[in-house]
Amino acid sequence: MIDTKIQQPISLDKDFIIANKVFNSRLMLGTGKYESLQIAQSSIHASGASIITAAIRRLQNANYLNEISLFTALDWNVLWLLPNTAGCTTVEEAVRAASLGREICKRVGQDDNNFIKLEVISDYQYLLPDPVGTLKAAEYLIKKQYTVLPYIYPDPILAKQLEELGCSSLMPLGSPIGSGQGLKHIEDIKMIIENSKIPVIVDAGIGTASDAVQAMEIGASAVLTNSAIAHARYPHVMAHSIQLGVQAGRYAYIAGRMQQLNQAQPSSPITGISS
Repeated sequence: MIDTKIQQPISLDKDFIIANKVFNSRLMLGTGKYESLQIAQSSIHASGASIITAAIRRLQNANYLNEISLFTALDWNVLWLLPNTAGCTTVEEAVRAASLGREICKRVGQDDNNFIKLEVISDYQYLLPDPVGTLKAAEYLIKKQYTVLPYIYPDPILAKQLEELGCSSLMPLGSPIGSGQGLKHIEDIKMIIENSKIPVIVDAGIGTASDAVQAMEIGASAVLTNSAIAHARYPHVMAHSIQLGVQAGRYAYIAGRMQQLNQAQPSSPITGISS
């Protein structure tokens, strides 16, 4: 019999599942802000991500040719598209965008893809998600058989309400969008994770690999990032770094952190040492 304490971490890990679909990677990537199509492609490849999110409104806008070119260049037989309602300020806008997102999924051959990253943001200054609008839009979309992943402020009560509505995942922000400040709301995110039976994905605020490690160490199911990679000096290197951070944090979570003590403890036995 094999002692379970010497099993490889990968054999102890559970699959990353959203709405009965299994994904190979716990790192999710956005497609915006890259300086060129080539940099975006190399970064996505280096990240090893399985899920790629794209703003529906950008894909409709001819001014975003770089993003449209990237969208058409990616291999959607390997990657899973997560359309998002970024830029929507009302429930009505988010619902319309979700409908378009479903059609875009069909265009890339993912007929069974009803995933939607739900964002309702009416706050132009701080870009914080609207909790009431998010609840209303989520309720409507769930009734329409969407797989809803809501982007939220890390409010444990709101998170539980969305889970009870039937959301398939929760996506609390670590800190404001694009800020790279890391996990400023870590205690609230911990509470959401502890009280949730669905995956919790830390979204927004990731600035570097150590932020990803921290998110995964507290039990997050995955991390979504965009700016941390797109704005790095060498985006593809940062993408790989964050991929390793996600893996390291996940293994640390599975392994279980040692108890923190108030004083030093000797690493070597002191018995048999003469004074």
